[in-house]
Amino acid sequence: MKFESDNNNRHSRAEDRSRTVPAKTGTSPKAAARRRPAAAPAVVAPVAAPVAPAPRRKRRNRRSEETIGNILTETEQIVLESGAERISILEVCKAANVSRGTFYRYFSSQDELLDAFSRHKRDRFHQSLLEATEPFDDPDERFDALIAYLEHYLEHGRARRLLVVAPDYALAFFKRIFHDSIVRFEDVLRPVFDAWDSRLGIKLDRELVCEMLIRYVLSEQLVPGSTDRRSLPRRVGRLVAAVTGVGIARARR
Repeated sequence: MKFESDNNNRHSRAEDRSRTVPAKTGTSPKAAARRRPAAAPAVVAPVAAPVAPAPRRKRRNRRSEETIGNILTETEQIVLESGAERISILEVCKAANVSRGTFYRYFSSQDELLDAFSRHKRDRFHQSLLEATEPFDDPDERFDALIAYLEHYLEHGRARRLLVVAPDYALAFFKRIFHDSIVRFEDVLRPVFDAWDSRLGIKLDRELVCEMLIRYVLSEQLVPGSTDRRSLPRRVGRLVAAVTGVGIARARR
């Protein structure tokens, strides 16, 4: 009986081994795993970098432009009365009827205010010059319009008053706009110069002519002519007429 029991136990263990050990097929599981091609790495879509929003451009509305214009207008009145050195932000706010908070929304300091005032004066001068000459396509009429504009500016402009009450500021202002004004004058007088070059058969020094006109205006601010000031722009016109051989000043004789 014991012998039979031992045989039965050996038979049971053999069946267990047959169920757990895989049948030999000539290739071990490890070898099969080594022969299988490696799986291709998963393709990961690149993560797009966050795009920073475009900076928003500050746009001034109509009310803001009117407020700035009002502040600059009152600044001019104060400067012409008291000079640039004595101007105060509180005084400007009171004259323009704005709060200090509103003022600092557009100008961070007195220096920035005066810098904006200088640009404002320069742009007004050049815009007025353009408006006075642009309607005239005829080159002679356009030059006459320029001379008439300079006459009016010398007669009614406030540049000389500015020079009296704020000489340092005025001189710095004249120096600042000088070269820019030459460029603006050349642009305004381009049709005039083109006509003169064609008539004379030579190319005039346009920069020199414009510089002469601007220096004449500045000299009138510093040392007004002893003769009738209104006659000097006409004399400049006659001088150019004589040089170019055309009757530019015919209507002013």
